Amino acid sequence: MFVLPEQAIGSLRELVSEQELYIVDKNKYQAQLTDEKSFMDPQDYRQKSARLNILLKDLKAAIREIEKKIQKIIEGDETLSHQFKLLCSIDGIGERTAVKAIVETNALRDFTDARKFCCHAGLAPFSYTSGSSIHSRNRVSHRADKSIKALLHMGALTAATRSKGELHEYYMKKISQGKNKMSVLNAVRAKLVQRMFAVIRNNKVYEKEYRQILA
Repeated sequence: MFVLPEQAIGSLRELVSEQELYIVDKNKYQAQLTDEKSFMDPQDYRQKSARLNILLKDLKAAIREIEKKIQKIIEGDETLSHQFKLLCSIDGIGERTAVKAIVETNALRDFTDARKFCCHAGLAPFSYTSGSSIHSRNRVSHRADKSIKALLHMGALTAATRSKGELHEYYMKKISQGKNKMSVLNAVRAKLVQRMFAVIRNNKVYEKEYRQILA
């Protein structure tokens, strides 16, 4: 019988939220170090960069500490540890994405299928109807979870641009057919979600269908 690790999920949710906050700040400060160097007075830049580097050092330390706590929680729960291993077996699904998916879905129990999670993550367009009952073209929900969408986008980019692999072949095939790159990447993101739900449903690591053709 499946027992939902509610306390562990709650702790993970708080840690992931804090981690995301620090990562946003870290990226913002790192961008300032790069972007402002070319137009700031050199002395002013040195002083500002010194202050920013102090902040960055503290943020990086906090992020590392959170990563350790997340890892400890995952390893300490049999269900979460197993799901984490299954999800990370998928090309394009990294550790942060796997943890975020577990948190967002309550160990993949709150969504009955991949399609519903795609809608939650803003990957699947839906038909919009106005008050006048006139249908407009499909669009992505503005209430979509942008953080999981961003992680899946990075995962799709990684998987689609590799030299070998099913998703790379799919991506290159669609691009050669003249398909819009962002539309194809969105399809790759959806495929990643489908694989996430498949490995949990089948309770087995992802088996790569790709086989190198030997000359």
